[in-house]
Amino acid sequence: MRQLSSLLQGLARLMAGKERKEEDPQGTVLRMSGTLRGEGSGTLAAVWSRRGEKGTNQDCSVVWEGFGCQDDTVFCGIFDGHGQWGHYVSKAVRDSLPSSLLCRWQEAVALASLIDGEKKLGDCQFDLWRQSYLAAAAAVDEELRRSRRLDAVNSGSTALSIVKKGNMMVIANVGDSRAVLGTTSDDGSIAAVQLTVDFKPNLPQEKARIVQCKGRVHCHEDEPGVHRVWLPDREAPGLAMSRAFGDYCVKDYGVISAPEVTQRKITARDQFVILATDGVWDVVSNEEAVQIVAATPDREKAANHLVQCAVRAWRRKRRGYAVDDCSAICLFLHHSPPS
Repeated sequence: MRQLSSLLQGLARLMAGKERKEEDPQGTVLRMSGTLRGEGSGTLAAVWSRRGEKGTNQDCSVVWEGFGCQDDTVFCGIFDGHGQWGHYVSKAVRDSLPSSLLCRWQEAVALASLIDGEKKLGDCQFDLWRQSYLAAAAAVDEELRRSRRLDAVNSGSTALSIVKKGNMMVIANVGDSRAVLGTTSDDGSIAAVQLTVDFKPNLPQEKARIVQCKGRVHCHEDEPGVHRVWLPDREAPGLAMSRAFGDYCVKDYGVISAPEVTQRKITARDQFVILATDGVWDVVSNEEAVQIVAATPDREKAANHLVQCAVRAWRRKRRGYAVDDCSAICLFLHHSPPS
């Protein structure tokens, strides 16, 4: 049971490492704009966030190198709050989700090792991650519901995260943030591959669930094309996504916090993954984003460059509208650019 022993030792190191992280707040966890180079995972993460023109920046993020004390593992997450207290909700989800996921994954792996043994464990890694993500999301959402410090009845947050372990990525998405892969095509150009679905209320499966639960989905005349979730008997809250943490006023009407969890095997052609909030994607296409990041000479400034391009695009394409909060993580999958 080498893997079980390794997990238990990793958990012990994690608990012991809390003091070291308090002594050195930077440590292996990045919770602000900046960069984090992962020696074990072979990655480099560039992070940038810019407040829009609507008030408090409700976006936040986290990059955790050595996730679960596994040298080859990195966790990246980006969170976009909405509503009056959305900035508090997004930070609460950011602070709770990684540790909740880690706890459930370690428990799941330990149990699977005891039942199925080491040989079968490798065949069910993705199932364990998926089950762990679903359980963690449910636990975090329930924790928010019971919190006396936060009012998340009419406020909430998205949550987009990636766990990269070796040459595998597990992607989990709640809401309308988006992950896009930049990969090299046969002709040597950079191509964009969208890894997640934007969970908008008008998606057929999402709308069917909401309507079945007596919720309503429609656009206002002054916002053509912007579908929102409404209560059965009044024009509120007007939620522009079908999945979110918090937003308990519509949780009985089809809005859920369950993530869609997928996986992708990383190849030598895959260069980077962009995780960004809708403030970026509302004005920058997938193709434009990967071109911006690929063309940035200093990779540590890639997220900053992408966000600044998004801000300029808001002012050019959405004149008369307040610029939204714009945040991005650019996770480079190899320390050195491919030759």
